[in-house]
Amino acid sequence: MALPKEPRQKMINLMYLVLTALLALNVSAEILNAFRTVNTSLNNASSVIDQKNAALFKSFQEKLKDEKTKEQAAKWQPKALEAKRLADNIYNYVESLKLRLKTESGLEIKNGVETYKEDETNVPTRVMIEGGDPQAKVLYQRLKSFKDSLLNIDPEIKSAYQNSLPIDLSIPKTQNSGNNSWEAAYFRMTPTIAAITILSKFQNDIKNSEAQVVDFLHRKVGEVQFVTDTYQPLIGQSSNYLMPGQELTITAGIGAYNSAAKPTVTVDGSAANPNSSGIPEVKFNVGGPGSYTKTVHITFRNQLTNQLESKDYKVEYTVGSPTGASVSADAVKVLYIGLDNPITVSGGNVGDERVTISIDNGTATKTSAGKYMIRPGKAGNATITVNADGKSTPFPFKVKDVPDPIAMVGQSKGGRMRVNDFKAQAGVRAVLENFVFDGVKFNVVSYTIVFTGAGFSPLQFREVTGERFDPVRSLIENCRVGTTVTIDEIKASGPGGTRDIPPIVFNLF
Repeated sequence: MALPKEPRQKMINLMYLVLTALLALNVSAEILNAFRTVNTSLNNASSVIDQKNAALFKSFQEKLKDEKTKEQAAKWQPKALEAKRLADNIYNYVESLKLRLKTESGLEIKNGVETYKEDETNVPTRVMIEGGDPQAKVLYQRLKSFKDSLLNIDPEIKSAYQNSLPIDLSIPKTQNSGNNSWEAAYFRMTPTIAAITILSKFQNDIKNSEAQVVDFLHRKVGEVQFVTDTYQPLIGQSSNYLMPGQELTITAGIGAYNSAAKPTVTVDGSAANPNSSGIPEVKFNVGGPGSYTKTVHITFRNQLTNQLESKDYKVEYTVGSPTGASVSADAVKVLYIGLDNPITVSGGNVGDERVTISIDNGTATKTSAGKYMIRPGKAGNATITVNADGKSTPFPFKVKDVPDPIAMVGQSKGGRMRVNDFKAQAGVRAVLENFVFDGVKFNVVSYTIVFTGAGFSPLQFREVTGERFDPVRSLIENCRVGTTVTIDEIKASGPGGTRDIPPIVFNLF
């Protein structure tokens, strides 16, 4: 009697590859969710194997009652039960490790739903590697002992499975050269949900090893027709949270089936072709920001009824709004009082909709994705704090007043000017020279103008409201070569209020 090993093993290989790839990424909400997806799939697969093993042991019982198979069943069933005992012991030990990790990560159970700090990295490191009783070393030894004991149940088992049991105790490849031991490569600074997923992977390996041995022993009694009676759809996706242009991978299949089931899969009507592991797969680049749903349609043959059946499943994912990689002032590296200071804010790998900011000196107003206007309160310093998916990062800024403008007539800041050029000017301007903000403006609200020298004896002066020369136009028309014009007590309004700016003097020629 042959178990439908191939599709299940292909699924497990794929899940493990996904897990290994995810361990190389920065931990964020979408990555934690991807670990949850893989962990759920591994647990579902283990449950399916349990059902198959239960069916095998039920068949053993039936064969013990049959005179034709009683003798052989009595010989091989105890060995199968020993394989089950070994598997149950190590499986339950791994399950206790998972519970300990959850508990020390703040496990709470409400209405049957478990919650804990999935992104906690210190707990797995302490429990599995650095504590007084590091469990990773114990886990390694118990897995090794389980594998050896399973093979040693019978010489024929060892001969058949010495090089093929799915308990792999080699050190996995890691990007961190410091994680050069088995326990460090799997568990050092690993988020709790990732450590639990790794443990679920080992539990699945244990169940697979048990299933292979029990199936082998059952076949020693005599081949029987085995028809699966439970079907477990297997839907996986590389992430449910992406940025524009990133690739989304959806894998789909049907578990607990033999080769006659021959499932066919489509995603939104597009056929899913088998990948290198034999699992139907569809790849596509996601579009702009927003939430999306893909429909996975699976058709398979039910081996109990010999009828074609089909099921639909929804795969949901979110495309985030991309931003930069830090907080930067768009216009300058300081914040100016009295101005709307535009800044760009990034949450790194976290989408904009999960980013908020605050400032301890002024106000912050969001204008669009990743864009804010800052209005600082007083000169000195300000700290903008970025909260990206619950993690806060401070960014310090200097806060300064907008510099004083200078007075100009036309394009001149004073000095020698031709008489006719001066007469052609409309008034006094207040200009911010070499200031990085475009559109920041000061307006002259009043000034005093004094005429001396040629044509003005005694001198003449006027107090003028506004910036224009219209109230003193007749005096300006009397200017000649040798006239000196002084514009003093200039007041200009702009960011921060009204300011006094230095006088300017023109010597006409």
